[in-house]
Amino acid sequence: QVQLVESGGGLVQPGGSLRLSCAASGSAFGLYAMRWYCQVPGKQRDLVAAISSGGTTNYANSVKGRFAISRDNAKKMVYLQMNSLKPEDTAVYYCNAVLGAQNSWGQGTQVTVSS
Repeated sequence: QVQLVESGGGLVQPGGSLRLSCAASGSAFGLYAMRWYCQVPGKQRDLVAAISSGGTTNYANSVKGRFAISRDNAKKMVYLQMNSLKPEDTAVYYCNAVLGAQNSWGQGTQVTVSS
């Protein structure tokens, strides 16, 4: 099972950009489907973006055209490029790895969009 560590969160002004990174350790990283979720206090964790082991991507409607997920299997990394950020993007962002019954989460990284 992989272990995940997110980084790259922070405070950014509306319209700005951030790139989140997720570093994975463990074997067979290239076989995992990787996802980014976001969560605000008191609400459920929502799927933001996903990338399959083959590189197919999917996005929540709210982030289409603004966010891009990518992966580097050689480095065991997943990224979330976040552009044109809005205050409503403020949340804790979590990296998730799924392979069959294996389901791993990182500790999360805070993204705050505010002027």
